[in-house]
Amino acid sequence: MAHDLLRQFFGGFVRLHVLHHAAEEPIWGAEIMEELQRHGYKLSPGTLYPILHQLEVAGVLTAKAIVVSGKRRKTYRITKTGRKLLQEARDKLRELVSEVLEDQETRHIGKGDNQ
Repeated sequence: MAHDLLRQFFGGFVRLHVLHHAAEEPIWGAEIMEELQRHGYKLSPGTLYPILHQLEVAGVLTAKAIVVSGKRRKTYRITKTGRKLLQEARDKLRELVSEVLEDQETRHIGKGDNQ
């Protein structure tokens, strides 16, 4: 049960991470999979591509097929709707981090616990 909840949390983090990178520049599956691995997420193509498709269907990403070195690559860019959603998510994330992490550190310091 707890593992399932953790997977749901991580699923949200992955989607937010994808939107963040798609806001910076066009992304594609293999590239974003490597980026997510650097952050400790181990996603298979069978997990990542449905997420990208879901974000496209939701209207927060657009996809475009291009040819690179003779191979077809689907690239994704954030949409105007996606940028608005990303900003709202960032605002909520700041609030959450402040409450969950920063307030916790302040409480530890206040108790003489410098860990």
